[in-house]
Amino acid sequence: MTQDIQGKVVVITGGSSGLGEATARHLAAHGATVVLGARRMDRLQTIVDDIQASGGTAMAQKTDVTRQADVQALVDTAVSTYGKIDVLLNNAGLMQQSPLEKLKVDEWDNMIDINIKGTLYGVAAALPHMKSQKFGHVINVSSVAGHKVTPAGTVYCATKYAVRAISEGFRQEVKDYNLRSTIISPGAIDTELPSHITDQESSEAIGGFYESAAIPADSFARTVYFAITQPEDVDINEILYRPTAQPL
Repeated sequence: MTQDIQGKVVVITGGSSGLGEATARHLAAHGATVVLGARRMDRLQTIVDDIQASGGTAMAQKTDVTRQADVQALVDTAVSTYGKIDVLLNNAGLMQQSPLEKLKVDEWDNMIDINIKGTLYGVAAALPHMKSQKFGHVINVSSVAGHKVTPAGTVYCATKYAVRAISEGFRQEVKDYNLRSTIISPGAIDTELPSHITDQESSEAIGGFYESAAIPADSFARTVYFAITQPEDVDINEILYRPTAQPL
C-alpha cells in the first residue's frame, strides 16, 4: 500500500522548468506543499500562481545552487514556513557537452559547481533538519550518463557518477536517523537541458538524438511520486529509466 503525500513539504531545486516544474505541478496536484528554488524568479512565480489557482500550496524563493547560502536559505524558509521538510529533490543540473580537447574549462567548472556542489549544498542544508525530525527523504538526480560514459560527455558523465557516489554514501550514513535516499537516473527527457551545449557538433548530435527519442518530463514526475509514496519501511534507492526508443 502506498502512502498519501497530502501535506508533505517538498523542496525542489531547479524548479523553474523541465523536470523540476513537472514534478512540482504533479506533486502539488496530489496534495503536497512544494517549495521551489531557481534563479528565474519570474518563471517560479508563474508556476506558484498556477498551482495556487488550482487549489494547491506552493511558494518560491530565488536560489542559485552554486551559492551555499542560497540553498540553505531555501530549505530554512521551507522549515520556518511549514514546520518541516519531508523531501528534498536536488534537481538543478546542467549539461554542457564537448570533447575534452576543446578545453571548455569554464563549462567544466559550471557543471561541477551546479551538478556536484549544488547537490552537496542541498544535503548540507536539509540533513540537520531531517536528523532532528527523525524523518526525511533526499532525492538526487543523476542520469543514464551517470552509468555510461560517452564521447564529448566526459565531464558531464563524471558529475553524474559523482551524484551517484554522494547518494550511496548518504544512504549508508543516515540509517540511524530514519532517512530515505533515492537516486533517479533518467535518459533523454524533453527539457531545456540540451540547449546549454555550446559546441556545435555536440549540440547537433545531442539535438538530433533528443528529437528522435526524448519523452515528456512528466515521466520523471511520476517516478518521483512513486519513490515518495512507498511505505516508510521501503527505501527506493535507485531508479534508472529511459525512453523505450533509447538504445544507449
